[in-house]
Parts: sequence; structure tokens; C-alpha cells
Amino acid sequence: MKQILALYILFLASTLSHSQTLPEDSLKIILNPTLKKGTKPQEVIIPIINLDSKENNIDIKSEFWDTVNFNPYRNEIAKFPIEIKFEDTTFASPIKKEKVITSRYGWRNGRSHKGIDIDLITGDSVASMLDGIVRFARYSRGHGNVVVVRHYNGLETAYAHLSKIYVKLNDTLSKGQFIGKGGNTGRSTGSHLHLVTSYKGHYIHPEYIFDFSNENKIRANQIWVTKEWTRASFHNARRQSKLKLYKTKEEALASLVKTKKVYIVKSGDTLSRISKRNNVSINAICKTNSIRKTSTLRIGQKLVLEL
Repeated sequence: MKQILALYILFLASTLSHSQTLPEDSLKIILNPTLKKGTKPQEVIIPIINLDSKENNIDIKSEFWDTVNFNPYRNEIAKFPIEIKFEDTTFASPIKKEKVITSRYGWRNGRSHKGIDIDLITGDSVASMLDGIVRFARYSRGHGNVVVVRHYNGLETAYAHLSKIYVKLNDTLSKGQFIGKGGNTGRSTGSHLHLVTSYKGHYIHPEYIFDFSNENKIRANQIWVTKEWTRASFHNARRQSKLKLYKTKEEALASLVKTKKVYIVKSGDTLSRISKRNNVSINAICKTNSIRKTSTLRIGQKLVLEL
């Protein structure tokens, strides 16, 4: 038995001698078994493994941890631009099959659509896109059965219209972990996943942060979000928005300086047509020019467009 122990110690010592320099927080054990004459006892250094997981290092439940209200930040005012950091470079697809976006973040049928709709069949598995903790898991008006996961960088993702929820409040989730089955609950006209991304209560265009192609890439490790990407009225739910990704604060601040353009109304022009051609929302046109959506446009009329 002593010989077996001695051989095991020699094996460990040989292995560790070829490894990288060990951290200071290591446990050194010196054993002195009975060895053959001329053999010196070996020092075996066993590193202390840091078992601290993300949830122990970052307390994401310390502020606004509300398990009853979908948005606990209702009265908070954000200072733009907003910085969001990621340790991961990819995310887990919320569904197992190809992601087909049927409706985007933006203005839709006279109201804000503050998320994207991903096609699925009732019963399809839905997974968390990143590591996090379940903050909200219940039926909510409009969203139906919905799960909200708060991630360790403060971002929250919500998975709505589920047919069934398989997680509970305060559950710790890993990226790609099953959370429920897709469905058609709440205010919905067909089975799909309504995916919402938000940061401290401010809805963010999901496609600004995530690339929903098969590569499942997070667009950058450091992303700066401006109001442009938090206001549904700046986007059209029927088409993909032109991406203007800001990776530095300087880029984001520079984008806040709007470029003004004078547009002269032509024959056949409508607010809708002008909006689409210039990628400016109808609301923005009306606000800048102090007109209503029902106002009659005159040929030759000048409109100021803030691009």
C-alpha cells in the first residue's frame, strides 16, 4: 500500500512540474512515506480551485429584483448613451431550428412592437440565450406565459407567448438551458416567440445587440446604445433596420448630433412614402415640422427631416 502511495505522489509531482506556474492561493502538502533508500520525498502542490460562479461574483439581484412586475424600472430615467458589456462572443439560439423573424422591432399597426417575433410551432423548446437568473415567470397580460431572465451584465431577455413554463423564480440558468415551450398565449394571433431585450427597463432593438443568423454572434463585447435603438417609432416592424453599431462612447455621442435635411414635397408624396424613402418615422416628421399625421401635404412644401 505504501509503495502504491509513493508511486502516486511521484506521478503527481511529475505532472505538476510540467504545468504552468501555480497561483499563490495553493495548498502545499508534503508527505513523508517510507520510500526506497536514496529517494527524496516530493512536494505536491494542490491549487485551490475557485468555485465562485458568476452569481457569487456579481449580485444581479441587489437592485430592482421584482418578481411580480414585468418592468420594475418604470420610474427610472436612463442617461444615454447606455453601455452594455458582454463576456461571451456568441449566444444560444432561443429555438432549436432556423430562426425566421416574422415581425421586427418597430412601429406596427399604429402601436409600438417592442421586440421581435420568431416563428415556431406550439410545443417547440425555448432556451435562455445567456447565463442568468429567472426574475419573472408567470402569466402576464399581453405577453401570456412569459419568462424574464436577468443576465450578469444587467441585460434582460424575455420569452413571451409560451404554452408552458418549466422554470421557477430565482432559478439559475446556463446559456442554452431549456426554459419552456413555445405557444400562442396572451395577445397573439398565432404561435411564435416574442423576444424582448431590455436594459434597466429600456427596451432595446434585439437585432442591434444580437446577430440572429446561424452564427449566433453578439455584435460586440462593448456596445453603446442610443435612443435611436430604444424607440420603436424610429423603426418599421415590417423591415430590417439599417444597422449603425456604436462600439465606443465617442461614436455614440457623435451620433446624437442629428443631420437636418430639407425635403421638398413632390406630386404623389405622402408622409408614409417620405418616411420610408428617408428612413425617418412619421412621428418624427410630424414632431419636427409641427404637423399632424392627417395634415394635407402641398406640392413644393418644405419639410425638415432629422436624419
